[in-house]
Amino acid sequence: WNARTADPGAEVIALSPRTLVATNRFVCEICNKGFQRDQNLQLHRRGHNLPWKLRQRTVLLPRPGGDGSGAPRKRVYVCPEPTCVHHDPARALGDLTGIKKHFSRKHGEKRWKCERCAKRYAVHSDWKAHVKNCGTREYRCDCGILFSRYVLFSYNQL
Repeated sequence: WNARTADPGAEVIALSPRTLVATNRFVCEICNKGFQRDQNLQLHRRGHNLPWKLRQRTVLLPRPGGDGSGAPRKRVYVCPEPTCVHHDPARALGDLTGIKKHFSRKHGEKRWKCERCAKRYAVHSDWKAHVKNCGTREYRCDCGILFSRYVLFSYNQL
């Protein structure tokens, strides 16, 4: 038990930066197609008439006082970057997707760039959401300055 962990019954998991940015970790042995999740690979294996097994989602029950009842432990994920606030188990993130996106957004390479405004993103879904709206909301001041948000435009009008 770590006194600094937000949930004392939680299992603290520290993944390497390489694991956090890995894509297609699960590969089909027949056709070499890669998948991000084991469940997706298992569903794919059915197409090759290979044995497959889907894991059942377990419901996490509260562990009263750490009694060793064998109930599944909640998992929390810490950031591998030592200077990051989420490196501390007390500030760990609660799911694998969350830690992956956090690591990419805050510490990863920003590979996607908006062609309109040159803003860069590390998470593809963030870039897609930005591109969909970039340049659609413009507020032009009488002096010629262009604002992307009305709040900034109106503040400048004072």
